[in-house]
Amino acid sequence: MRMVDLIQKKRDGHPLAKEEIDFIIEGFTGGSIPDYQMSAFLMAVYFQGMDAEETTSLTMAMVNSGDVMDLSGIRGVKVDKHSTGGVGDKTSLIVGPLVAAVGVPVAKMSGRGLGHTGGTIDKLESIAGFNVELTEKEFVNQVNEHKIAIVSQTGNLTPADKKLYALRDVTATVSSIPLIASSIMSKKIASGADAVVLDVKVGSGAFMKSLPAARELAETMVRIGKGVNKKTIAVITDMNQPLGYAVGNANEVMEAVQVLGGRGEAGLTRVCLTVAAHMTVAGGIYAGFDQAYAALAGVLQSGRALTKFKQFIQAQGGNPAVVDNPGELLPRARYQAQLKSPAAGYVQSIVAEQVGTAAMLLGAGRKTKNEPIDHAAGITLQKKVGDKVEYGEVLAYLHSNREITPRAMTMLSESFIIGTQRPEELPVVYDVIE
Repeated sequence: MRMVDLIQKKRDGHPLAKEEIDFIIEGFTGGSIPDYQMSAFLMAVYFQGMDAEETTSLTMAMVNSGDVMDLSGIRGVKVDKHSTGGVGDKTSLIVGPLVAAVGVPVAKMSGRGLGHTGGTIDKLESIAGFNVELTEKEFVNQVNEHKIAIVSQTGNLTPADKKLYALRDVTATVSSIPLIASSIMSKKIASGADAVVLDVKVGSGAFMKSLPAARELAETMVRIGKGVNKKTIAVITDMNQPLGYAVGNANEVMEAVQVLGGRGEAGLTRVCLTVAAHMTVAGGIYAGFDQAYAALAGVLQSGRALTKFKQFIQAQGGNPAVVDNPGELLPRARYQAQLKSPAAGYVQSIVAEQVGTAAMLLGAGRKTKNEPIDHAAGITLQKKVGDKVEYGEVLAYLHSNREITPRAMTMLSESFIIGTQRPEELPVVYDVIE
C-alpha cells in the first residue's frame, strides 16, 4: 500500500476502505507519512468529501491512535456534552452541575480556547486554586462522589487528531464536514462516555455559518455515534450573537453563577436547559424531554444546581466562596471602557465573531496555542438583538489588564448594527437531531 496511490484514489472521488484509512492514520501518527502527503490527502477530502462509512472509519482510526478512557469504574450512565464553539459559550459550566444535581454522572474532558472561541478549562482556571489536572483514579472517584469532574484533555488522547488539526489549520481544510465530525467524535468516543449530547452552533460566531451546513454536520456526527453504538443527540443552537451577556473567562464564570441561581438571561438559560434535558433523558433520569426540561428548570430555581457547582469547585481545589461573592473573588481588570450607542433605535444585529475577536484583542483569547490569556479580560454586553437603545446609552463594557486599544473598541463598535425598526426575534434552538 502506498500513500500516493491513496491520495490519487481519493482525489478521483473513490471511497477508501477501512484498512486504507487505518494505514493513513497510523502512518501519519507514526511519522512514516510526511506532512506534504497528508496535506494533499486533506485537500482531496475537502473537495471530494467522504461517505458515512469512510467518516466512521476515519473517526475510529483516530480513536485508536492513542489512549481510550476506561470509565467503567463510574457508576451509572455517563453522559458527556460538546459544543462546536462560539462566543460567550459557557454552557459546560452550567449544564455540568445542573445535570449532576439530578444524579447523572458527568465525566468531561475539555479544551482551552483558541482565537475568538473560548475554552472551558480557561474559564475554570479563573477560579483561584482550581485544578484541571486529575489522575484517572482521582477523576473516577470524584465523579462517583460528586457526579461531576471536568479536566483538561490528556496528552495521549487521539494524538492523530491533534496532528491532523494542526495541519488542517494551515492548509485551509478546517471547514470540511467529514474532518470536523471525525475530529469531534473521535475525542468524545475516546473520552469513554456512554452517551453524548452535541451543541452544534450556527451563525456569524460559529464554524457553521448556515443552517443547512450545521444540520449536515449534526447529522454526520449523530450517524458516527450510531455507527459505534453510542447514544448521540445533536441540538442546533444560535450563534448569530454572543450567548448571554458575558464574553471572556472570569466574567463568564460570573454569568454561569447567575444562571445556576435561576437569574440568567433567557436565551442562555433555554440553551442550557435544552442540552441538559437531553442529557438527563439519555442518562435515564427522566422519561422524556418535556418532563426533563420542566424538572431542571425547577432545579435552577431551587438552588440545587448552584450548590452542586460549589461542591464541584471545592472538590477540584477551587475556592467555593467564589459562588457567593464572584465580583470580589474572581480576577478583576485594571482598565474598563464603555461602548456607547451612536444612535437611538433598536439593536438589529450583533456580529458575534467580531465581539469574540475584540475580546481576544483585550487578552481574553489566544492567537496561538501557547499564548497566555488574561482571565479578567473580556466584554460584558448591556444590550442584545431587539433591545431598544437611546443615543449615548452604554452597549457594552470592555475589560482588560492592558491598555484598551482603539482597534478593540472599533472592532466591537462595528459589531453592533443599530436601526429604527425592531428586528424579528432570533430563534435560540433551531433543531434536534436524534
